[in-house]
Amino acid sequence: MKRIRFWGTRGSLPVALTAAGVRQKLVTALRGVNGRTFVTDRDVADYVNGLDLHVGGTYGGHSSCVEIETGEPHYVLCDLGSGVRPFGEAALARHGAKAPQTYHIFMSHMHWDHIMGFPFFAPAYIPGNRLCIYGGHAALEGALRRQQSPPSFPVDFSALRATIEFFRLKPDTRHSIAGMAVTLIRQYHSGDSYGYRFESGGRTVVYSTDSEHKLADPQASEAFVNFFRDADVVIFDAMYSLADAISVKADWGHSSNLVGVELCQRASARHLCLFHHEPASSDETIAGVLKDTRRYEEITRTGAPLHVSAAYDGMEIDL
Repeated sequence: MKRIRFWGTRGSLPVALTAAGVRQKLVTALRGVNGRTFVTDRDVADYVNGLDLHVGGTYGGHSSCVEIETGEPHYVLCDLGSGVRPFGEAALARHGAKAPQTYHIFMSHMHWDHIMGFPFFAPAYIPGNRLCIYGGHAALEGALRRQQSPPSFPVDFSALRATIEFFRLKPDTRHSIAGMAVTLIRQYHSGDSYGYRFESGGRTVVYSTDSEHKLADPQASEAFVNFFRDADVVIFDAMYSLADAISVKADWGHSSNLVGVELCQRASARHLCLFHHEPASSDETIAGVLKDTRRYEEITRTGAPLHVSAAYDGMEIDL
C-alpha cells in the first residue's frame, strides 16, 4: 500500500460551507495580516498557504469515502458516501471513459450516509468496468438496489452497465483480495457495522467507522486493541466528545477522539486519523478537537508518540 486519500469524511449526512462561514474565514484571515504588505501574487499565495486549515480551507462536507492506493492497477475504496461522486469523476479524468477499470469496494454498513453516493458513481454506468463490492451484511446488495428503486431515485439499478458483483465476507477471517490481506471485525452499531484491517507490502491500514466502544467492557476493548495492533494508520470514528458518547448519545453507535487515543496507544499504532466528523461541527470546532486530542495524547503517552490528524476531503496520507 502506498497512500490513503480521503474523498468524504463527514458522518450522518453531507454538509456545505455556508456563505456566512466563508465570510467569517475571510474576516479571520484579514485580521491576521497585521500590516503585512503583498507585492506579488506569490506573496498572497504564501500567506494563504500558511493559514491554518480551518481558516484558509475546510475539512469538507462529503460523507464517507476513502481510497487506498495499493500500487496495483485497480482501485480500492471504503464506503460509498457522497464522496464517491468526485472520486468517480477523478478516476474517469485519469483513465477516460473507455479504459475498463476494476474497483474493489469495502462497505462498513448500509446506512444511507455510506451508500448515498453510489447512484452518482459514474464508473458504475460504463460497460467494461468491474465493481466488486464486499461486506459483512447479507442484505448489502438489496440495500444498494433498493435506494435506486421508485420513488427514491429516478434511475433504476438496472441502468448500471458495469459488471457488479457482491461478496459477503466472514469476520475474524483473513481474506486475500486485491493483493491485500483483509480482515473484518463486527462493531457495535445499529444493525452492526464492520471494521477492516488491510495489510500489504509491510503496511497496515485500519478503517473503523460507525463503531461505539464500551470502555466498561474490557473484553470488547481488547479485541479492538488487537485489531489495531501495530497499524500504520487507524481511521477512527471520532464523531462525539467523550462526555456525549457516554451520556446523552450513549448507544448511538459512534465513538470519541479520546477513546481513539486510548485504543491506539494500547495497540502501539502509529497514526490515529479522526474521521466521521459530526455534521454540526464547524471547521473551527474540528480544529479544536484535533488540538485537544493531540494534547491528550501527549499527557497520556507512555511509549512512542502517536501521531494524530483529522481527516478532511482531499487529504492524503503517504504510507
